[in-house]
Amino acid sequence: MPDRLDHISAAPRHSAVDDVQGIAFGVTMAALGMHILTHMGFVTGQTTGIAILVAHLTGLPFAAVYFAVNLPFLGLAWARLGLRFAVKTLITTAAVSGLVALFPGWLELGRIEPALAAILFGLLFGIAALAAIRHGGSFGGLSVLWIELQDRTGFRAGHSQLISDAVIFALAALILPWDKLVYSALGAAVFALFIAVNHRRDRYVAA
Repeated sequence: MPDRLDHISAAPRHSAVDDVQGIAFGVTMAALGMHILTHMGFVTGQTTGIAILVAHLTGLPFAAVYFAVNLPFLGLAWARLGLRFAVKTLITTAAVSGLVALFPGWLELGRIEPALAAILFGLLFGIAALAAIRHGGSFGGLSVLWIELQDRTGFRAGHSQLISDAVIFALAALILPWDKLVYSALGAAVFALFIAVNHRRDRYVAA
């Protein structure tokens, strides 16, 4: 039986068409998840959660705030992961922002059972993130910053991520009703579980 690492190293590369359709799918799922998230008045972690809080406090459009919040991290992504990754991240972030701005006029949402809404946005975020990662892009976020901090100080990036998300939820607790906070936490947990189970290089070896 061939060594598994040899199999992974010999994995076929994605074509440009593969990357375009994969990232387009991820962008659509992310925007749909954010449409549900903002419709329900929930919050989540990462830069999406920061954007929700800023938009809530300032009255600015969420789509514009989301794009602006992610911009500072592009330079760091370029320095650490290269121009190609940074460009893909810029494109995906801009595309998500555009779709988030358009979705309310295209898809009018009514009542959604809160628990179902939380599960849906967690799954949609997970599917979107996985699609972007597998095609060499991302939706921005704080992860690159925490990896840089880990390299400089040795403090685990995963711990930084947990702390930052806890701070976002703590701030959200000051302005959100407790039930929305609980459902928000459910959605974040579904997202984290989806990524933990499905983001494995040994199950997906295309480069």
